[in-house]
Amino acid sequence: MRQSLHVIACFGCFFLGCQPLDRSLKLAHGLGVEHPIHRSMEFLAERVAEKSNGSFTLEIYPSQQLGTERECLELLQIGSLGMTKVSSSVLENFAPTLQVLGLPYLFRDRSHAYATFDGAVGRELLLAVEPVRLRGLAFLDAGQRSFYTIDRPVRTPDDLENLKIRVQESPVAMQMVDRLGGAPTPISYGELYTALQQGIVDGAENNPPSFYTSRHYEIAKYYSLNEHTAVPDVLLIGTAAWERLTEREQTWLTEAVAEATTYQRELWRAAETEALAAVEAAGVEIIRPDKSSFRERTAALLDEFAAAPELREVIGRIQAVE
Repeated sequence: MRQSLHVIACFGCFFLGCQPLDRSLKLAHGLGVEHPIHRSMEFLAERVAEKSNGSFTLEIYPSQQLGTERECLELLQIGSLGMTKVSSSVLENFAPTLQVLGLPYLFRDRSHAYATFDGAVGRELLLAVEPVRLRGLAFLDAGQRSFYTIDRPVRTPDDLENLKIRVQESPVAMQMVDRLGGAPTPISYGELYTALQQGIVDGAENNPPSFYTSRHYEIAKYYSLNEHTAVPDVLLIGTAAWERLTEREQTWLTEAVAEATTYQRELWRAAETEALAAVEAAGVEIIRPDKSSFRERTAALLDEFAAAPELREVIGRIQAVE
């Protein structure tokens, strides 16, 4: 009897030893520590730790410490990284339906975008990457993207003629810049400052906080707020990491993500105002062009993507969101 109890105790110790007392996930992204999205990731880590009483934590690696956005996605897929934040444009190569989020002038305004991201369409798009071992957790506000240039201002699409414009590795972004007359040039975000400095590209397109925190305004002195797209950022976890979490840990993370998303959107609105004021004070000319010419020049792109039945349905549902 004593021997049986000893065997049972040993098996019990073995199985208990296999259960981690503490859990930690690495979360990597490509933005600097002063960026509002990084601050929201810090808030997320705080909430996860608080909810779990410190038994579940997130380690944050900003500024491409663990690789570019695409490299981080690949690390998620093989289980070497837990979580990451990427632009939805990068995900177009993993799930074609996400191309719709990069279409120019798709969203009427910020409220329309939020209603889409937080509704049924958004939830379906977040899970569209599950077949490639990724799981979307939330859409983060990445504002509206506009053009900034080094040598000449962009007031109409004609001003983009023959300019080399840095874009993300996104088929939609490349086609959009091409339709506007520019020469789309995919370059990693981390390499863009040097590319602008060396004249490899004549300009780029991004939201105000990223234009400011990247210090691209030191080189590009014209910022044209044509606001062609409202491409969101996406917070993701690898399915391998998600499936390793207990049900309680999944609940903690889901709740913390929802709270961090609300916080991030508040930070973002303030950051946009601060960024525009800061770059203008640094000598950047802020241009507010008539958007109608940009919208008209890219309207056919929306129709072309809608020719694919699966994309047409998603575009229609987004346009119908109240």
